Amino acid sequence: MKLPNINILDEKNKVLRQKSLEVTFPLTKEDKKIINDSLRYLEMSQIEKYIEKYDLRSGMGLSFIQLGIPKRIFVASDELEGGSFKRYVFINPEIISKSEELIYVGEGEGCLSVNRDIEGIVPRHARITIKAYDENGKPFQLRFREDLAILCQHEIDHLNGILFVDWIDKKNPYKNKNLMREI
Repeated sequence: MKLPNINILDEKNKVLRQKSLEVTFPLTKEDKKIINDSLRYLEMSQIEKYIEKYDLRSGMGLSFIQLGIPKRIFVASDELEGGSFKRYVFINPEIISKSEELIYVGEGEGCLSVNRDIEGIVPRHARITIKAYDENGKPFQLRFREDLAILCQHEIDHLNGILFVDWIDKKNPYKNKNLMREI
């Protein structure tokens, strides 16, 4: 399989701090191509032979703004047992409910745009419900928990010009850790 031509912006790029714009339907052919290329890139980044062959960092989610396109679209690909993937496309996503319980990623949150080790924890809601549209403009709602809830919050932050590092307290990177559950 050939790696799609995806150019992910680095955290130093000011474009990542832009708030992405609502998308109108129908999607352009180019938007559909970028969605498919992004999903294929994410899936390849989770398969060992492609990680080695193309020197990839593993990722589950990617927002259009990370490609320099300020549109409210993000995609996610979750590897299932047996090596298959569950694909998600979120257009104009909105979190409509969230749990009070907070969680964090024990080994630290990561990002394809942040190519350095980051110390600290990012407080995230353990469960969320998202309202969004699919590629055909059809509305849907999905409820996520734990790792997929974190992924969606991370990507929606991107659409709002926020990087995960912004949530880490600079003076106390593990602040309130005892008030959250590690996953």
